[in-house]
Amino acid sequence: MTVAWRADPAWSQRTAGLDYTDVTDTDTDADDHVYLLTRSEGQVIVRDPDGGFVRSWGRGTFTTPHGLTVGPDGSVYCVDAGDHTVRRFSPTGELLAVIGTAGVPSDTGYSGDRPVRVHSVERVRYPGDPFNRCTALAVAPNGELYVADGYGNCRVHRFSADGELLGSWGSVGTGPGEFHLPHGIDVGPDGRVYVADRENDRIQVFSPDGGFLEQWTDLQRPCDLVVGRDGTVSVVELWRPAGTRSFVHGEVPADLPSRLSVLDGEGRPQQRWHGSFVAPHGIARDSTGALYVAEVTHSFAIATGRVGPEYADQLFTRLIPTFDEETP
Repeated sequence: MTVAWRADPAWSQRTAGLDYTDVTDTDTDADDHVYLLTRSEGQVIVRDPDGGFVRSWGRGTFTTPHGLTVGPDGSVYCVDAGDHTVRRFSPTGELLAVIGTAGVPSDTGYSGDRPVRVHSVERVRYPGDPFNRCTALAVAPNGELYVADGYGNCRVHRFSADGELLGSWGSVGTGPGEFHLPHGIDVGPDGRVYVADRENDRIQVFSPDGGFLEQWTDLQRPCDLVVGRDGTVSVVELWRPAGTRSFVHGEVPADLPSRLSVLDGEGRPQQRWHGSFVAPHGIARDSTGALYVAEVTHSFAIATGRVGPEYADQLFTRLIPTFDEETP
């Protein structure tokens, strides 16, 4: 039996009546409610399994909203790359805890005026403490928290469920355990930690304490990933425009369009869905196997002139799994 996906036309890409330009990340809770983290008017939007509006909250709270994760207890973790914090909220938006100091980045030698050849993460000179422009969070089966600290740092930080720092790993580079933008992160049922090392075009896999296990390299700019209960890893991969450069592959002579890949537990591609993505940035999976893809179309493509304003509403897609029972 093989599985494929098709876009669900019943789910509109924009939530009516709410103003935003990007959906930076998404996740689902135990009841398959879908949480969206948006930019412009930064807020969290909650929709029911049929796509209906439930609630929104958080306007005025975030500086550069980037990552969102719903924990097993329903807590909503929002990662703010602009003010270097992770905030934990109740499902209705009550602030419960903050990790990091708002507005205070850690020392990584990062300098915004340093010239770059490939990507701004070249400005990270050495690894630092939490956080400097953090990107994403994952909750392990034992309740521990793992935070990817990517745009101004090159590390993964491990915390207790209460937010106590237990350890960190990572440094600048392309070797095992080194990063150029740890951007997305998830933890499998066995505790293995999967990191989307975006600008190194790979996923790195680690033990719970940060020991390097393996890397999967048949990828392009992986932004985010989700590990299913069946062991498959679904990953969204960002467009690499012609003429831009990769740290590991050099200059790209032709466009490499965005896509969604589903990998088996060994990192081998099982399905690839190109669809019509512009800038897929976050991904989630619900209890039925449906996938949800969040896009930052405005900041990545419209504001930079890569596409026109006619793509402004291409922000969010629900993909329904379909099964071919005749395929063994």
